[in-house]
This record gives sequence, structure tokens and C-alpha cells, in this order.
Amino acid sequence: MTDLAKIRNFSIVAHIDHGKSTLADRLIQLTGTVAERDMKAQMLDSMDIERERGITIKANTVRIEYPAKDGHTYILNLIDTPGHVDFAYEVSRSMRAVEGSLLVVDASQGVEAQTLANVYQALDANHEIVPVLNKIDLPAAEPDQVRAQIEDVIGLDASDAVLISAKSGLGIPEVLEAIVTRLPAPKGERNAPLKAMLVDSWYDAYLGVVVMIRVMDGVIRKGERIKMMQTGAVYGIDTLAVLKPKMVAIPELGPGEIGVFTASIKQVRDTRVGDTITHEKKGCTTALPGFKPAQPVVFCGLFPVDANDFEALREAIEKLALNDASFSYEMETSAALGFGFRCGFLGLLHLEVVRDRLEREYDLDLITTAPSVVYRIHMRDGSVQELHNPADMPDLTHVDHIEEPRIKATIMVPDEYLGDVLKLCQDRRGIQLELTYAGSRAMVVYDLPLNEVVFDFYDRLKSVTKGYASFDYQITDYREDTLVKMSLLVNDEPVDALAMMVHRDRAEMRGRAMCEKLKDLIPRHMFKIPIQAAIGGRVIARETIAALRKDVTAKCYGGDVSRKKKLLDKQKAGKKKMRQFGKVEIPQQAFISALKMDN
Repeated sequence: MTDLAKIRNFSIVAHIDHGKSTLADRLIQLTGTVAERDMKAQMLDSMDIERERGITIKANTVRIEYPAKDGHTYILNLIDTPGHVDFAYEVSRSMRAVEGSLLVVDASQGVEAQTLANVYQALDANHEIVPVLNKIDLPAAEPDQVRAQIEDVIGLDASDAVLISAKSGLGIPEVLEAIVTRLPAPKGERNAPLKAMLVDSWYDAYLGVVVMIRVMDGVIRKGERIKMMQTGAVYGIDTLAVLKPKMVAIPELGPGEIGVFTASIKQVRDTRVGDTITHEKKGCTTALPGFKPAQPVVFCGLFPVDANDFEALREAIEKLALNDASFSYEMETSAALGFGFRCGFLGLLHLEVVRDRLEREYDLDLITTAPSVVYRIHMRDGSVQELHNPADMPDLTHVDHIEEPRIKATIMVPDEYLGDVLKLCQDRRGIQLELTYAGSRAMVVYDLPLNEVVFDFYDRLKSVTKGYASFDYQITDYREDTLVKMSLLVNDEPVDALAMMVHRDRAEMRGRAMCEKLKDLIPRHMFKIPIQAAIGGRVIARETIAALRKDVTAKCYGGDVSRKKKLLDKQKAGKKKMRQFGKVEIPQQAFISALKMDN
């Protein structure tokens, strides 16, 4: 039985690459949670793709025991959270399971856009926040300026911020003491009916579904029967454990503790993130407020390259969706690609990660269609439709107007790149809302259309600012604009995977760029291939891929010109016939490259 006053639950939040996972490594190492021989960098990033890209995708938990200076041993439950805007949902979810946060700020970079976004999430969850300045051993570190910046930009008192270097281990004991002395202990009634929040769940090939919970009130023990309040399903608990990254079995979990259990749950979809878990008999009556479901922002189709893999893809997507609550999917069919799924993501990085995980963990070959956002189509009869896929656009004679989602984007950028950033936002149909300064860095707030941001806005922003800008956004509302559907025709056949919604003023430029790009990407065939971009029935851009041709007149030495002409005419007739029946093979790489638009 653990005393509540000896428990601390906290998460580590920061901008990308400010050293969250490295700090978590040092805390694990210093407290001896993992044996020295088992230590590796980014201990909590368990997925291959996380280790390769050097980013955190899933929020991961570890339980640390720390003998403090006051002679007591404390139990610290640490959640390492992602920094990317695409995984903000993971962050908000983790925040609800803990009472405090360590805010890590890079002492050489200062406060970034994502730092702000994550701090506001922590403040929304009523967290106590301890600022930690990392990388103070770098020559470029300016701890005093960054302290002032935290106070100016965020409004947090940073006078007693802990100065550390997570890489070298400098200042880590002070972080542990700050956690114990400055973060609050959890509250909870041991004798009340069981009330636990389902924080996360994932599928394990040996154990079935593993469920991570934070106990609010009451006690949960091995062998008890529990009930999920949203679904009403009842299970018997097989194992109870805490994560010291590896699972360590324990007999019971009390209030304020975070642990995992398995209960022979077969389907991940039976465990909804944010659900309340209680005892089957004498359970609690009111559920905890759940999480509001994540709103997907970007949609794209995923199709198997080989149509026979459709069932395997369905299974893989179902398993992945269990583990990732912010990923949504539904079935769809396409004339060119067969059966597949229309999937919703929180951003392009999220899309890439899900695609990579499906290809690696489930060994699938996939085709991804053009990412698009959700448009609202107001029909003449007053009804409103949501358009997820540009290929499903209804007949324009019935459409009154189209609305697109707008976002409020916050960009932090050094002064010398401000002009380029403003130009980039103007080019993307942005409306400037405010421009303020924190030291030598500008903070620009823009109202931008989401479909201009989805593709490659982040990449362009990084390239025009040499990587110094940081960017965060939230969706605000829908607004009417003159949007049209642009379809691409290859050899007079529409390719629905490349259909897209564009603003009328930019349609021609976008169409021309797409045609030029496809001309380079589609290999030459035995017949010439026209590539056209069209709005409705009007072609706005065209390129032609020349045919591969055999020199049929090579065997004529001199001789009559009419003989050569006869051979050439015969070849021409053959090419014409070929073009009628020929199939154009568009390689998978062409789809992906064509969508990455440059200027």
C-alpha cells in the first residue's frame, strides 16, 4: 500500500528536439530503474520508427523509485510526451493522467511555438509547472535571456528554473528534488468505489490488449471483475503491472497510481481511450469526463498495391487504430485503385508515420492518394454535405457555395527571416492577425486556409528560415471561398487519386505545375500520352509525353520515298490503335512526388 503523499505524477513537455526523451533517460539512469547494461538512448521510444526519426510519437510511461533527501522514498510516474503538433492529442491525453509538468526549454533556442502550445495544454489541465532549462553546456546557451523570455511570452515565473544538461547528466539530481518538493501529490480516496481512467491501450501479440490506467479513487486488484462504463463490457483482471519500462507484476494499484492490466480483451476497439473503469459490483455511479475525440484534419486514401492484400490491410488498420485514438478510417472504392480505406489524420507527419508503420509492422505495400482536408458543401436545397474526397464532388449545378476550414497559426521566427515568412503566408492566402516581439524574435499570428498548410507549408517554412522558425496551429472555423475541383487526366482518363480542391485564382498555376511534374515522373510508353489538368470540362493545362519509337525506316537504303512513307503510316496507325487500348502505368512514387508541390 503506497502513501499518497509519496507519489508524484508528472509529464515532460517541450518543443521538438529540446531534450524531453534525453531527460527521461537521465532520470531513469540516475535512479537505477533500468540496469546499466540495459540502458540505451531514448529508452522510452520503443518503436523502430521513433528511434530512426529521433522523434517521440506515442506518449510513454515509466515508474521510478527515488530516495529523496528527506529520507523518504517517492514513487515518480513519468510520462514522456511527443513535441510535434501532429501528436498534440497524445500530449493532451497524458496531461489528464498527471498533476504536474516539467517544461523543458532549450537554453540556446529559447521559447518556440510548440513550447507555448504544450504549456497552454498543461495550464488547461491545472498543472503545477516547473521550468527546466536544458543544454546549458552549449556555448550558445543564454539562460538569463531565456528565463526572461519564459516570463514575457508565457507569463511563468522562471527565476527558480532548474539549469541542466540532459546529455551530460548535469543538474539531474536537482530536477528530481524539484519534482518531489515543487509538484503536488495526487488526491484520491482509498475507500471509495473504484474509479480509474483509461489513458491508453495497445495490442500485444502474446498478452492481447494491454490497458494503461490512472486510478483516481479506490483500489484495483488482480482477479477482480471490472466494467468499462462507456461500453458496459465486463472483464476479469489477469495481470496487474507497473511499467519500469518492462512490465513488473504487482498485487494491487491504489489511488494516484498509474499502471497497466490485461484482461483477455480480444479487440482493441473494446477499450476506448478516456473511458472510466470501475468494479462490476458496487462500482462508482458517475463517469469521469472523457477526452473529446480528436478531429482528423487531413484525409487520404490507403490502397493495397495488390488487391489480394485488402483483408490484411483491414486487419492491420484495425490493430493500429486501437493504439492510436486520433486515427480514423472508413472503407472506400476507387475506379483506378480498387478497394481501400479513407483515413483521417491529424497532419502530414501523422499520415507518414501511420503509413510507415503499416508497411513495416504488417508488411504491406500501399498506395496513398492525395491528402485533402474536409470541405463543407452547401447545396441549393439548404442541406450541407461534408466532402472528404475531391473525387466525390457533387454536380456543381446543385451546389450553392463551398466552405473550407481555416486555422490560426502561430509562428515564432528570428527577425531577419520575418519578411520571407510574411511573404510565404501571403502566398498561401493568409490574413495577418497580429505581430509582436519577444526579444529579437517575432511572433506572427496568421489566419490561413488549412488546405494550403497541409501539403508542404512546414517544409517551406523551415527552408525559408534555415530551420529557425517554429510553427503551431489550431483549427478555428469554416469560411466560404471560391474553390473548384481540379481533376487530372492521363491519356484522357481521370486519375481520381490525383483529384484536388484548389482556389480558383491559383488553379492554373497549380494545374500547370502538376502536369509538368507528372511529365517527368510517368515513364514513356510506346504511344504518346497527353496529361491534362481540367476544371469541369475546361482543360487549363496540358503536357505530352512523347512516345518511344522504333526506327522502322532503318532497313531502307535509298530507294523510293513512298516506301518509307508507307512504313511510317503503318507505324502511325499502330500507335493510334495502341493509344486507344493502351493502359498507362503510373508508378507509386509518381503519386507521392507529384503531391509535394514546390513553388
